[in-house]
Amino acid sequence: MAFRCICPAVPAVSEDNETVRITRWDFEPGAVTGWHRHGWPYFVVMLTDGILRIHDGKSVNDVPLVAGQSYMRTSGAEHDVMNGSPHSIAFVEIEVKRPDRLA
Repeated sequence: MAFRCICPAVPAVSEDNETVRITRWDFEPGAVTGWHRHGWPYFVVMLTDGILRIHDGKSVNDVPLVAGQSYMRTSGAEHDVMNGSPHSIAFVEIEVKRPDRLA
């Protein structure tokens, strides 16, 4: 279900409280997050141009994104993410633990 990990992506948590967790992810070419399930809704904001190769357990899809581009997913998403680019990439992930506290 997951990519073979030869190089793990590197997370750096900048904020983790009862409301949100904010993590910068840095990926060398071919680096992966490892198989995981998202327990909260989350946003991703690309810091660099790149290709996210997503393995959802059934298929693998390449998703080209540009710096500044963002997307959101609901809780429950399960996948492994690989840098499908020939260069390093990075993004910030914002997990929302308590949406009611953002008002």
